[in-house]
Amino acid sequence: MSVIQIQDSTIDITPLSAETALRLPFVDIGISAGFPSPALDFTELSIDLNKYLIKNKPSTFCGFVKGHSMKNVGIFDGDILIIDKSLEPINNKIAVCFIDGEFTLKRIRIEKKQCWLLAENEDYKPIKVTEENDFIIWGIITFSIKSF
Repeated sequence: MSVIQIQDSTIDITPLSAETALRLPFVDIGISAGFPSPALDFTELSIDLNKYLIKNKPSTFCGFVKGHSMKNVGIFDGDILIIDKSLEPINNKIAVCFIDGEFTLKRIRIEKKQCWLLAENEDYKPIKVTEENDFIIWGIITFSIKSF
């Protein structure tokens, strides 16, 4: 496991292993988040979380979030991130970025050949990426897993 500095905090990064199936019971009828629906008989299926969460195994890592800069999109301190380094960094994706010797978790905004790193928390200012910055997009966030 390696540790990546994320501005005022850290994210612990580790490669994921999908060597074995991680099958859990899966209810396919949908679970109402509005009005309760009648309990119908259903066929119990299973879902393999490794296949569902990991699309590009050699380039997929996970890390725990430390900090609050992405709270307005539901990414909170303690969440587990699934990070895919093989995905194309396109406008509006949320990414782990390396800028001037530090890692940060931000939304990528590309406007007129200009790249910005945006927090999803009004307490953090946008970061304008310039040619003078040492900058790389390390990986794109594909999932955020939380516990309640």
